Amino acid sequence: MTESAELSDPAPGAGGSDDRPLRIAYSPCPNDTFVFDAWAHGRVPGAPALDVTFADIDVTNGMAERGELDVLKVSYAVLPWVLDEYALLPCGGALGRGCGPLVLTSGPADAADLAGRTVAVPSERSTAYLLFRLWAATEVPGGVGEVKVLPFHEIMPAVRAGTVDAGLVIHEARFTYRDYGLHCLADMGEHWEATTGLPIPLGAIIARRALGAERLRALADAARASVRMAWDDPLASRPYVLEHAQEMDPAVADQHIGLYVNEFTADLGEDGYAAVRGLLTRAAAEGLVPALAPGALDFA
Repeated sequence: MTESAELSDPAPGAGGSDDRPLRIAYSPCPNDTFVFDAWAHGRVPGAPALDVTFADIDVTNGMAERGELDVLKVSYAVLPWVLDEYALLPCGGALGRGCGPLVLTSGPADAADLAGRTVAVPSERSTAYLLFRLWAATEVPGGVGEVKVLPFHEIMPAVRAGTVDAGLVIHEARFTYRDYGLHCLADMGEHWEATTGLPIPLGAIIARRALGAERLRALADAARASVRMAWDDPLASRPYVLEHAQEMDPAVADQHIGLYVNEFTADLGEDGYAAVRGLLTRAAAEGLVPALAPGALDFA
């Protein structure tokens, strides 16, 4: 495995040669490092070698839209813009229940208080922001004001400092926002589950279609094997998780993994695919994303 915290040049050609390491980008968050630890360190038999770049979800979304790298962890919300070039893998991503993004404020507030206000979000193409827009369309009279994109780890400090009126947070912020003295105005996941009954689709693993059907199936097998190996021996991944967890408390890292790595990570299954289709179909009906082409979510 090779790693880089810096962004690399785009992958050459349409996927490159079969013997070179696959260029992959995912976040340094505990769920991603937990899932990919065995694969990234060459412990998955027969899996292709990986050249790993760590990047925030807003960055990986942009990389996918530009057609960079072979494999990426992206927001489900970006799929309508990238599925011509990339295929959705049926495993390795983040879906679940009780794990949705939160809207945080510095003091007690309700949805009406967000009208005309500035809200920080982790990416305009993030699933979190798409869920927020679907929620705000019915819950915030007149709509919010300015939307400001910030890296997810800067959002809570900005809310606390008053530089934004509210923040849409993801990842471990669910467990730590009270440490910042912040209040949860609304849970986007609760709203989604209450209105659809479906799990919450958050992050997807996509791979370049030009790699070919055989290699795409091999990638899915490798991702599935990697997560199962992590479940079988959680301590094996711990050094990798904590090395990249940005000084996160180990107990919080464990909570993070427990919430975001679940049965949908091993296999989307019928409920997972229904959740993805439901989100993107509903968003397209509201004019928030392009409509998916027939069969766009089908896997090789």
